Amino acid sequence: MQSDRGMWLGRPWSRRGKSVKYEAMTVLRANLLRRGDGDRRVTNVELFFDLVYVFAVTQLSHHLLQHPSVVGALQTALLLAMVWLVWVYTTWVTNWLDPERLPVRLMLLVLMLASLVLSAGLPQAFSDRGLWVGVAYAVMQVGRSAFAVAGLRGDPLQRNFQRILAWCVVSGALAVIGGFTYGGTRVGLWIAVIGVDLLGGAVGFNTPGLGRSTTEEWTISGSHFAERCQAFVLIALGESVVVIGSTLSNLHSVTSAQVGAFVAAFAGAAALWWIYFDRSADAGAQMITDSNDPGRLGRSAYHFIHPVMIAGIIVTAAADERFLTDPTAAVQAPTAWLVLGGTGLFLAGHAAFKATVWHTIPWTRLIALLLLGLLGLLGAAGPSMPALALAGATAGVVVLLAAADRMPRHRSTARTHHGAAEISKPPPTSSGRRPT
Repeated sequence: MQSDRGMWLGRPWSRRGKSVKYEAMTVLRANLLRRGDGDRRVTNVELFFDLVYVFAVTQLSHHLLQHPSVVGALQTALLLAMVWLVWVYTTWVTNWLDPERLPVRLMLLVLMLASLVLSAGLPQAFSDRGLWVGVAYAVMQVGRSAFAVAGLRGDPLQRNFQRILAWCVVSGALAVIGGFTYGGTRVGLWIAVIGVDLLGGAVGFNTPGLGRSTTEEWTISGSHFAERCQAFVLIALGESVVVIGSTLSNLHSVTSAQVGAFVAAFAGAAALWWIYFDRSADAGAQMITDSNDPGRLGRSAYHFIHPVMIAGIIVTAAADERFLTDPTAAVQAPTAWLVLGGTGLFLAGHAAFKATVWHTIPWTRLIALLLLGLLGLLGAAGPSMPALALAGATAGVVVLLAAADRMPRHRSTARTHHGAAEISKPPPTSSGRRPT
């Protein structure tokens, strides 16, 4: 019986006439790919890699608190986009390459170090540490793609990562140049960085001489990709819990208003978790797993839409820290925008996620967004309301939405759509794969 070292991607080869170098490269290629065509589990080193992004999310939340203005919000959104892209590109790679193999594990640790440098530079990204962010971003995007090209040599996926590498060289160069500049020039260059990396995915990384990729070629494990994106949502929600707990621990005395504020903040965070994880997280993972084109669904529902929900959670965490210390104070415009805008961003992102996966209009989310808009108008037109009142009303909206998701009619509608999606799929072929 032949061992795994005598196999190249499942195909036996003979030692006769093969050089030692060729044999070593063949074994390396076979060892870097995940084995088997079934679900690929999330490994411990991937979870270890995620720990840096707990720090990154905290840095983003604090950056928004220190710059509570339209410009500050746009800067934070730009930094979040950079953080998300380096993380999600890594998720695509580890969907194919096996993190249990030593070269891939070492690659992840190097990326983790670069992520730590990028995260440390976020608070001063638009001042003295722009080069930290720009260089770290370029090192991650270019280095990871080059590693994938080398690790996939001889595999059809290699051409896909050659195209990705070409696009990442462009975005990485813009990121580094932006780090050397200041003011609006840096902002403009970094916006171009995000545009290049997002546009690349949208057009299949179309590259002269290499062609373009199709989502059918992105043979990802849907369950693995969905679980990884769910982990980032949990990272963002963890920031809200940390803010609530740390603010409580720093108080010398606790008033009844502060107790109410803490209850409202926790209820809001728990409701956001409930809305995403009670049903749509697992159901969405099942849909991408069963999809005939998981790459397309991974790109649209997860790669493009999930950062909107994550942005909403980060903004909500900043809002919690702002109003928890003095919940009886009259709500100011920055606080109102944070409280309502964070929840609104999350619900808009979740509505887009449901519409993309199930092709249905999530009316309950749209109604909740309308209620948030009415709260904003009420606060702007009427007398100043206490921050606690606005936060409590906002938490009430998301709690009611979470409760509505448990209503029998809503559950039966969700089952109907899920069943319709299953019926619409063509039957599998004799090889066990569904035709595209």
